[in-house]
Amino acid sequence: MKRIFIALAFVAVALAVVKLATSQSESITAQVITKPHDSATDSAAEKNTEHSGLAVATFAGGCFWCIESTFEKLDGVSAAVSGYSGGHTDNPTYREVGGGSTGHTEAVQIFYDPKVVSYEALLHQFWKDIDPTDADGQFVDRGSEYRPAIFYHNETEKEMAIKSRDELEASGRYRKPISIEIVPFDRFYDAEEYHQDYYRKSPLRYKVYRHGSGRDQYLEKIWGDQLHLKYGEKTSAVGQPADIARRII
Repeated sequence: MKRIFIALAFVAVALAVVKLATSQSESITAQVITKPHDSATDSAAEKNTEHSGLAVATFAGGCFWCIESTFEKLDGVSAAVSGYSGGHTDNPTYREVGGGSTGHTEAVQIFYDPKVVSYEALLHQFWKDIDPTDADGQFVDRGSEYRPAIFYHNETEKEMAIKSRDELEASGRYRKPISIEIVPFDRFYDAEEYHQDYYRKSPLRYKVYRHGSGRDQYLEKIWGDQLHLKYGEKTSAVGQPADIARRII
């Protein structure tokens, strides 16, 4: 048994090193071809212009490459931006956040059309891409910089998030209690350009990282054939409740 745990530990360390090394090497190029890191004010102004008329949601679920990839594939989502939130340091860099001293966690800001996709649907998808029982990181990524969180932008989002969490807790899906921050949104800083759309820019590296992290294996185990159901979609399984996803979340 010890040999198994040791082997898993080596895999975790190796994946973390690969991710850091990849990010650092690509950052050298990114620093040459992109503008300096925007301030929160400048970034917000640009987003307001680019995503005018859209609603915004902010979630943290471990590696932002994975969360961004998931949400950008949803109908009604215009864009998902990787970044940092929940901390006290202005304009943090990836290396600073990774050091654990900024208080920030890797997060994703989602711009969406509420006429096409609801906030409840976003929550539904969020739960199905994370381990909400792990407050100390997500899968192979450990530390407060990978802690899961829901950053609500208003009281309505707060109420929806709490209700959604409580219903998921009551469903008995998890053996351990749900432990996730549901906190007011304060600031969000865009991650460096080389992190944006990483799953498209470096698809092979992304797939290797995601598989090696154990995220998908865990989600398949927890959700089974419900994993790929859209919000409100009926299951095709005979004798099963017609609206499991909506009922649980």
